Amino acid sequence: MSDPKTPPPLPAAPVTGPGSPRDVPPLPGQFPVDPATLPGAIREELEAPDPVALDTASAELRDGLNRCPKCGATDVRLKLGTDLLVCQYCRHEWHGARVEEAFGLGEGIDQLRGTVIASGARDIDTGAASLMSFKCTGCGAEVTVNTESTMTARCHWCRHVFGVNEQVANGAVPDAVLPFHISKEDAVARIRQFVDKRQLFALKAFKEQFTPENVVGVYLPYMIVDGNASAAVSGKGEIKTREYTRGSGNNRKTYYDADVYQVKRAVDFTVDDLPLESSSERGNLDTRVNTNNIINTILPFDTKNALKWNASYLLGFSSEKRNLDVERMRPRLEDQLLSIARAQVEDSVERYDRGVRWEREQLEVHGTRWVSMYLPVWLYSYHQPGSNGGMLHYIAVNGRTGETMGSVPVQQWKLLLAALTTGTIIESLVLWFLVAGS
Repeated sequence: MSDPKTPPPLPAAPVTGPGSPRDVPPLPGQFPVDPATLPGAIREELEAPDPVALDTASAELRDGLNRCPKCGATDVRLKLGTDLLVCQYCRHEWHGARVEEAFGLGEGIDQLRGTVIASGARDIDTGAASLMSFKCTGCGAEVTVNTESTMTARCHWCRHVFGVNEQVANGAVPDAVLPFHISKEDAVARIRQFVDKRQLFALKAFKEQFTPENVVGVYLPYMIVDGNASAAVSGKGEIKTREYTRGSGNNRKTYYDADVYQVKRAVDFTVDDLPLESSSERGNLDTRVNTNNIINTILPFDTKNALKWNASYLLGFSSEKRNLDVERMRPRLEDQLLSIARAQVEDSVERYDRGVRWEREQLEVHGTRWVSMYLPVWLYSYHQPGSNGGMLHYIAVNGRTGETMGSVPVQQWKLLLAALTTGTIIESLVLWFLVAGS
């Protein structure tokens, strides 16, 4: 029996800590916060449609065997110089499907909305294994492929050739591949010619160790992006009205008068097949430690001719696996799009003969489509010893066009001597002209 003088218990305090109803996930289809109460940028991100997957997987090749359509043999490889696959048994040749037509990648770019991601470009599962195992249908043996460095392997019992064609979660299998056209012999000749033109200033150790036969054919991972965007830029432009000099002798200076204008431009544009490196190692353009930027100088590739993924195209070549997802590559894409926007409005500001300084830039990306692709490059590398690990030099050959560019380590004293000699000759010529003129 309770004491009538005892006051009633106080109402329980609302539960707000861990495990409270506020921390319980909402039911499917519900949202715990009214999006209208959130800041605009957050609201747009939450309400944006989920990325759309474009399925590019080859169901017919998931068992790892790429069979000749004529005789059924699996020893299939690229016929170099073409986009054809050739059977090594019966010599039958056939052409793979171009992804441009197979998946409509050249269509509807100006209608893109949101983010469309092809199945080979989906986010990488960092915990996914690099080793892929296949059970040989010919003899029952287990065949293992290490996708870190290769995409094909041969059964050591019955000689069947297996390729990783299933789009696995570790990012090793792209949507498309652009096969090699340039042979190794051609690439070696181009690299040798490139170095021969720079022999005079090349480092002695480099010349002694130069062996272009060690060039490697490698498929490098790229994201090929289509985009629909709008941009606005504003700044100040100047038109020169007068040019004059003041002072005399060494104190003589040139001055300019100019009218200054506030300039604004806006442009809607699309990009088709914009290539972005999807390897953080190759995308590292730190010129203090490597010359990765060389790879960009051999662009463009004819990506319109890229073929639906088939590991047989990689037989005899190495490959590098991508390790960047779409979201990590967006900042690089936006930088590229802003550069394109500035180029788009360049013709409209030619009247500002003193130039335009853009002070504010705004970019709106309406939609993008991302496709993962392997592009062919012949690479020759040389490590120059030095402080902080030295410098890694590359000479690269575009595996389709043969475009060649590279970095050759030079002896600095030779460059300095050449500069001083050139300066002395020019100075002597100037003095001679002055004397002759007087």
